[in-house]
Amino acid sequence: MKSQETIHIAIAEVSLIIRSGLAMALKRLPELNIQTVEITSKEGILHYMEAHHPDILIVNPLFEGWFDAEAFRERYPHAEMKLVSLISAVVDANQLKGYDESINLFDDIDSLNRKISSLMNVDEEDDNDQNSLSQREKEIVGCVVRGMTNKEIAEKLYISVHTVITHRRNITRKLQIHSAAGLTIYAIVNKLVELNEVKLNV
Repeated sequence: MKSQETIHIAIAEVSLIIRSGLAMALKRLPELNIQTVEITSKEGILHYMEAHHPDILIVNPLFEGWFDAEAFRERYPHAEMKLVSLISAVVDANQLKGYDESINLFDDIDSLNRKISSLMNVDEEDDNDQNSLSQREKEIVGCVVRGMTNKEIAEKLYISVHTVITHRRNITRKLQIHSAAGLTIYAIVNKLVELNEVKLNV
């Protein structure tokens, strides 16, 4: 996707301050053209999905009690949409299954920009440097070479195991590194981890 193309984002959150604040922050992201819609109920999500196809749906996992992301994906299996959890309180990692990414109330503009750009593959076609990893991919490389499992990485980063696996596939494709040793060397050389953090499988 080109950075000039419009990204349609729906925000499902009961709190007016959080919902409108996030909408305003998203519209201020540099080099991204974002249009937002604010949704205040689960019924509102269903009505919206009948007529529209957002690029991203950002939803509080505790929306009206609990928002079941996996059931939502089953209901809309053909929706080419990224599902992002909006973390505004302490949430059990099990409630984050099925999401592609997480946004936290403490995320700054740069972090929001990276996450949205990464989700939408903004300018990926024009990126000649296949070795450039996103911030999230660098975090995952660091976790992998520290010996963490996909499940542990998912819990630490508040994303689904499926998303971790997708990121790992993208990392392998970009770096053309197919071994744990090679990934460890890459992480050390690029200062993603310190030597004493690396878990050696002897």
